[in-house]
Amino acid sequence: MTSVMAVDLGKTGCRAVLWRGAGSSPSVSSVAGAPGLAAPDGVAAARAAVRAAVEPLLREQDGARPEAVLVGAAGAASAPAAARSLADALLADLPVDEAAVTSDAVTAHAGALGGRAGVVLAIGTGSVAVGIGADGTYARVDGWGPLLGDDGSGARIGTAGLRAALRAHDGRGPATALLDAAVRLFGAPERLPATVGRDGNPARTAASFAPEVARAAAAGDAVASAIVREAAADLAETALAAAGRIASDRGPLPLAVTGGLTGLGPALTAPLTAALTGSGLPVRLTSSLGDPLDGARLLAVDRSTPHARLVVRVRRTAAHPPPPTPATPPARA
Repeated sequence: MTSVMAVDLGKTGCRAVLWRGAGSSPSVSSVAGAPGLAAPDGVAAARAAVRAAVEPLLREQDGARPEAVLVGAAGAASAPAAARSLADALLADLPVDEAAVTSDAVTAHAGALGGRAGVVLAIGTGSVAVGIGADGTYARVDGWGPLLGDDGSGARIGTAGLRAALRAHDGRGPATALLDAAVRLFGAPERLPATVGRDGNPARTAASFAPEVARAAAAGDAVASAIVREAAADLAETALAAAGRIASDRGPLPLAVTGGLTGLGPALTAPLTAALTGSGLPVRLTSSLGDPLDGARLLAVDRSTPHARLVVRVRRTAAHPPPPTPATPPARA
């Protein structure tokens, strides 16, 4: 394939890249994300987010058609029927020959390890570990959403921080800098429950408080430090469980940690690294080779990786002509 679109559709943001072939500079577009394919109206929300992200890229094509689009979507692993519905919808929406959908954790895995076997712990608003063996063995651990899982995730850290702030406000818990941080970010404590839920995506709103928790932990706040340490322990448990399910006698498994939550810095990454390296399991921490967009592009063009069976692909047929490519807007005078 010479021209493909790759999309990383998370609960917080949606990024799209158009690769035109070797030697060209990719074009990037970013919009707001969607609640996840397993959420009510998840397919419709995902469809709208992907279209909003890719349409500016299509206008740059000047009538040329990319051959495929591959979307790594939050919630796809829990809702395979929704993943196929999204692929069908995108084939109807976009001027491509193939639309493909897989989990954003799968594209993160492919990008981080360059399509090789191993374990990737993807941490952002949610959290999930994906292990893929050289023989295609697949293990997905957590990623169950903020109500039932996503242990150690940004949503969990942020929620724990906000709960601690409200407990301090009530006098039910110890004093913590998180109370002042919550007031600064969200306003009066009395308005906090409504504020967290007002945009219909409370997990995303709660996750926006995770950096405040990490900053308070780095500054020595005992309550925030305990929250971040517990999150690190939960994340290590998730990653090691995935490693245990695909472990073999071929030597240590590569294990990479990727996602926006790594930006919280040493307050989280130091205890997480210590827990992973001190586990005694045959894992080898490695730097990520690429991001989920790199993984989505790889899976769009290469069907020989161990990830291939985890991708839903829909090909255009003669009975389904492509929609018109969006017109290029006229140049301004």
